[in-house]
Amino acid sequence: MAVTLPAVVEELLSEMAAAVRETARIPDEHLSSLKFIFGSSAIQALDLVDRQSITLISSPSGRHIYQVLGSSGKTYTCLASCHYCSCPAFAFSVLRKSESLLCKHLLAVYLSQVMRTCQQLSVSDKQLTDMLLIEKKQEA
Repeated sequence: MAVTLPAVVEELLSEMAAAVRETARIPDEHLSSLKFIFGSSAIQALDLVDRQSITLISSPSGRHIYQVLGSSGKTYTCLASCHYCSCPAFAFSVLRKSESLLCKHLLAVYLSQVMRTCQQLSVSDKQLTDMLLIEKKQEA
């Protein structure tokens, strides 16, 4: 049975989450695996998590997005449910060239979920919609 890289990543994140639940830390071998799969993006993503740069924004209707304050100071919107980030690296390296599975921002979202370090913000449905529309206008 062939194992694809996304399945490997899912398994690694699952094992990391279990380790955090049991010991409140991520074992070194998991961190090594993360660096092997994602290269320097893993270190950059962990840095974003350490700086608590990830915010889960949710609305009463159950919709949610993640916003990541990037190392450049710009905020990017991530949709974990469909593996999307609004940053240029995602558009170029992930979508256009297929060189990477994820950008550092999206990886930081997944790692912050594993480590349970997401900041949380509740907003109205209209505020969430406005956030997405502002993001779209800035991209244009």
